Amino acid sequence: MHRTIFHNPLVSALLRVASLTVLHLTGWRIEGQLPKNSPKCVMIAAPHTSNWDLPYLLMAAFVLRLRVYWMGKQAIFRPPLRGLMMWLGGMPVNREQSTQLVAASVTAIKAADSPLQLVISPEGTRGCTRRWRTGFYYIALGAEVPIVMAYIDFSRKCCGLGPVFWPTGDIERDMATIKAFYAPFKGKHPELFQAD
Repeated sequence: MHRTIFHNPLVSALLRVASLTVLHLTGWRIEGQLPKNSPKCVMIAAPHTSNWDLPYLLMAAFVLRLRVYWMGKQAIFRPPLRGLMMWLGGMPVNREQSTQLVAASVTAIKAADSPLQLVISPEGTRGCTRRWRTGFYYIALGAEVPIVMAYIDFSRKCCGLGPVFWPTGDIERDMATIKAFYAPFKGKHPELFQAD
């Protein structure tokens, strides 16, 4: 995995203070903590209905002292923003072709010798979709790491980390449990979020 802003202690500390200030001034709060026994995990983030989700994700990561990598569509990594997005922990995903993303992610997580939280939106898009993508599930299963359920709730002005979930291999039952956790949360555009 490439080095990111989260690898720089001084910059991360400054951005933590800035994030706490912005969140306080706008009335937002961060909930939860990363369990100490889950330094490497797949973190799913939902609902994802707005471009505003990324700034809140990054602020939460600074406040909680996480070391996140996040996946985003390839279009947001075009020049001149590519370097900045990569430095912020971004990893471009080409949704138009098969890239062995699951296998590559499993290998990268297993090879990492420091904390790593791989953030994935299970919806795979800001638009309304009833069918969640399952790549995050198979990455966690293959890497033998837990899934940490991160959320953003615009109705309560909060984002944070929910429970740790260990995939069992029974994807239908596990996905039903995961979706049930997310059902109460409201994205910036709640009409675009389906968790049933």
